[in-house]
Amino acid sequence: MKCLVVIAHPLTESLCNSLAAEAIEQLNRNGHKVVEENLYDVDFKPALTADERLSYYGNFDTSGLDDSVSRLQEADALVLAFPTWWFGFPAILKGWFDRVWAPGIAFENADDLDAIKPKLDGLRNVLVITTLGSPWWVDRLVMFRPVKRIVKHALLGACAKNAKLDYLSLYRSEKLAPDVVERFKVKIARKIDAWPR
Repeated sequence: MKCLVVIAHPLTESLCNSLAAEAIEQLNRNGHKVVEENLYDVDFKPALTADERLSYYGNFDTSGLDDSVSRLQEADALVLAFPTWWFGFPAILKGWFDRVWAPGIAFENADDLDAIKPKLDGLRNVLVITTLGSPWWVDRLVMFRPVKRIVKHALLGACAKNAKLDYLSLYRSEKLAPDVVERFKVKIARKIDAWPR
C-alpha cells in the first residue's frame, strides 16, 4: 500500500517522533511505500487563508497545497503521529485538516444542507499514534476521548467511509519507563502487521 505518514511534533527528539519512526520502519519492513510529511519540517502554514475561505463553497483554492493534497488523495493508508494537547490536536495538525481535508479534495459539499459526500474512497487503513500527558482515565472517563471521536466520526466518517481506524494512545507520556515505551512500539508494529500487503 501507499502509506502517508503525517507527523506533528515540533521537537525532533520527542517521543512522538520516535514512535512515528517506529511506524515508518515497520511499514518499510512490510513492503509498503512510505511517504512522510512532517508538518514542522515542511513549515506547514496551518491558518486557513482568506482566499481559501472565500473559495470554500466554490472551487477551493489549493495554491501552495498541491503536494499535500496529492499525497492525501493517493494514500491507501494514513498514519497520524501527534501529541494530544489540551485534549485536542496540535494547531499545525488541525490546520492540515482545515486546509487539506477540504472541499473537492476530501469531500464534496452537498446542496441544500445535505450531508457532504466523501472523496477519500481509496483510504483503507488509518493508524493514529498519539501521546498524552494525562492518565488514561481523564481522557476516557472525563473527556470521553474527544480526539478519537473527531477522527472517527467527523473526519473519516464524513470523508473516508471505507477506512478502518486503529487508535493508539500512550498516556502519562512525560514519565514513562523504557519498557513501557517498547511495549507500545510492539502495539504499533502489530497494528501495521494486520494491514493488507
